[in-house]
Amino acid sequence: MVYQNLGRGALDYYPCRYGKSKLLLRGPKRKLDGPYVAVLGGTETYGKFVTRPFPQQIEEMLDHRVVNFGCVNAGIDVYVNDRTILEAASKAAVTVVQLTGAQNLSNRFYAVHPRRNDRFLRASNLLKTIYRDVDFTEFSFTRHLLTSLHRVSPDRFAMVEQELKEAWVARMKTLISKIDGKIVLLWMADHAPAGSESSSIQGSDPLFVGGEMINELRPFVTDVVEVRVTQAEIEAGHEGMVYSELEEPAARAMLGTVAHARAADSLEAALRPHL
Repeated sequence: MVYQNLGRGALDYYPCRYGKSKLLLRGPKRKLDGPYVAVLGGTETYGKFVTRPFPQQIEEMLDHRVVNFGCVNAGIDVYVNDRTILEAASKAAVTVVQLTGAQNLSNRFYAVHPRRNDRFLRASNLLKTIYRDVDFTEFSFTRHLLTSLHRVSPDRFAMVEQELKEAWVARMKTLISKIDGKIVLLWMADHAPAGSESSSIQGSDPLFVGGEMINELRPFVTDVVEVRVTQAEIEAGHEGMVYSELEEPAARAMLGTVAHARAADSLEAALRPHL
C-alpha cells in the first residue's frame, strides 16, 4: 500500500462538475461533444483511493471515450434527480450503471440527503409510529440507523427492509426510464446477488439487493454484468491503493484495484458489441 501526506487526500481526483449539476464527480472533466460511454455509480465507480478506476481502464481497452460520472456515497436518488447527468447519459452510446445499496434512498420510512445519499435526514411519521422507542435525532447515516432499528426489533425491521427493497426496484426502473439508449447494469461486490431470504443488515454493499430484484430490471436493460471478488482479491487489491495513514480505515472498506481490473475486463466484453 502507498502512504502519502496526512490530512488531505493522497490522490488528486481532479473533482469537477458538468453543466448545472451540483454533483462533484471524478475528473479530469471530459468533453461530451462526441461518442462516449457514460458510467454512473457510487464510491467504487468514482474510484476512491484508486489511481485507475475501472471506467479509465475500459477507455484504454476500448480506445473509446468513457466518462466517469461516479459520485462518492451516491445512491439511486443522486442520478434520478439530476437532469444534467441524465441528459449526458442519454446522449451516450451506452450507459453503465453500478448497482448501489437499497439503504441509501428516500422511502416511506425516511429521507436521505439529495447528494450524499448515505446521510440520513429525517424519519417519517410512519417510522416514528412503528419505532416509538427510538430517538431518531441520534442518527446521521443510514447504515447506523438501520443497524440500530434491527437491534431494537428484528420483527419490526422486516417491514423496513421490505420497503427498501420495493423502493429500490421502483427507483431503479425510474432511473432506467429516464436514460435513453442502451444500459448495462454492473454488480460489483464481494458476494453474488443473494436470494430474498439471505439478505442481512450485517452484509456488504449493495445492501439488501438480491437476484430477484435485479431480474425485475433485466427486461429494461441491454445487459447485466456481475463481478464478484474474493476476499483474497480484495486484500491483494488493497496493496495497489493510494491513501494517507488517516484514510486507511476507509480504504480498507473498498474493494481494491483487483476488483477494478476485473470489472474493466468484464465490462469491456459486454460493451464492445454496442460501440
